[in-house]
Amino acid sequence: MASSRVVSLSLFISAIAFHLVAVNCTFSDSTYINWGAHHSWMKDDDCQLVLDRSSGSGVQSKGTFLFGSIETLIKLVPGNSAGTVTTYYLSSTGNKHDEIDFEFLGNVSGQPYTIHTNIYTQGIGGREQQFYPWFDPTTDYHNYTIHWNPSAVVWYVDDIPIRVFRNYLSQGIEYPNAQAMGVYSSLWNADDWATRGGLDKINWNSAPFIASYRNFRTRACLWNGPVSINQCANYNWWYTWPQYRQLSYAKQGQMDWIRNKYMIYDYCKDYKRFNGQFPAECFKPQY
Repeated sequence: MASSRVVSLSLFISAIAFHLVAVNCTFSDSTYINWGAHHSWMKDDDCQLVLDRSSGSGVQSKGTFLFGSIETLIKLVPGNSAGTVTTYYLSSTGNKHDEIDFEFLGNVSGQPYTIHTNIYTQGIGGREQQFYPWFDPTTDYHNYTIHWNPSAVVWYVDDIPIRVFRNYLSQGIEYPNAQAMGVYSSLWNADDWATRGGLDKINWNSAPFIASYRNFRTRACLWNGPVSINQCANYNWWYTWPQYRQLSYAKQGQMDWIRNKYMIYDYCKDYKRFNGQFPAECFKPQY
């Protein structure tokens, strides 16, 4: 009996060691430049993405994940960044992909960035919420974290939650819980829509545009094929513990303050867009 308990414990520890990605991996350990390598660079725990007339650039993680906490520090393009988009997101592949987005929409000098969030499930997005930052995101690094577990997705900025998307799959609302997602970041030209609906174009005289990244960290369940769908949702994982299933009252208060003061768009309040026929999740409590 004792020997069987030892075997079970050993298997449990082995599973954790195999599936949980280490917290202290650096950018160069965990990611690679997937486009624009001719003018971007990565060294140890620092990464710079560059956009100029030749191209934008991007990085992606070497592994894919199902649930966990993914974070990095970003210093956005300074000055006149109109028309540029800096991204940090999780995504699976295929026509019915899942995706969890941070996108940072540039602006002309003196005007604020837009923090654009979205979530796709089974290839369907259109769940945008947007915020103005309550700080200058170009003068220093700020932490952007996506916390994703079987209960909810939470977007954090400097440890302050700004948005929650809860799991209502049992009520027919799709939720990302069965597709492995990689981590991606990019800097690219989106001046056909990014700034004032495309009215403000990129000023190429200001190029090159540079977004700086630092301290990429994953505490996440590493995908190991379909078996991971059950393994990564197991209640032994730290991100499934009760304190991670629901925001604390203090965190809810922080989020209410941000959403009341800095939210500039919520798809669940866009009556004209949906002609009053809002998506089902808009009628559910999210936190």
